[in-house]
Amino acid sequence: MLDPVKPDGFSKGSRPSAALLLRVERLALHYDGGMTRALEGLDIDIAEGEFVAVVGPSGCGKSSLLHLLGMLETPTAGEIYFRSESYSLVRSRALFRRRHFGFVFQAFHLLPALTALENVLIPTVGCAGPARLYRERAHHLLARLGLGGMLHRLPGKLSGGERQRVAIARALINEPEVLLADEPTGSLDSRNAGEVLDLIDEMRSEESLTVLLVTHDPDVSARADRVLRMRDGMLDARGGGTG
Repeated sequence: MLDPVKPDGFSKGSRPSAALLLRVERLALHYDGGMTRALEGLDIDIAEGEFVAVVGPSGCGKSSLLHLLGMLETPTAGEIYFRSESYSLVRSRALFRRRHFGFVFQAFHLLPALTALENVLIPTVGCAGPARLYRERAHHLLARLGLGGMLHRLPGKLSGGERQRVAIARALINEPEVLLADEPTGSLDSRNAGEVLDLIDEMRSEESLTVLLVTHDPDVSARADRVLRMRDGMLDARGGGTG
């Protein structure tokens, strides 16, 4: 099992017994000097191993929440804690993301000139640990996701469902603890969407993942353990935050 040491300020190998993984307190994200408020006053607790769906109309702040949790953006106010440690203590944002989070997006974001295998290995560039072990894990993940015979195909030669599976393998290559998925089935037909959700659920169990998934699709959110409903940058009264 890959476990390279990475100085991101947290130790993946040392885990407290508490089930709480992520805590959001009074979180806010503003743009244009406060004129545009993407998020305002969010309080959310997320337990280890939980599958949480985030739903709501376009522009309500769903993707902004994922970006803040994955340290792709910095909040205007409030705090985010990972295993009780504040994000403000993280020494390297890039290493933190690489170590603890995997990202899956609707548009796949695969590099067209690289093969499926090469795309999966992108997050390992510059990582500690033998390259051979990363390649072995990439082979294992792609085989597990039904792509064992497509390692050397370019994205243009793969279907939408196959490209999303490559993106999932890429998100899991560094053995993250949290999978952040932003509309991962939005570009897929119902059959492929169902298969991708089945795979995420299976990999969640096999990889001990916590999953946060943004979606507009009620059939997708129905698969989650809990649903957070958002509106105008805040939690809707119909949906809980702390669970």
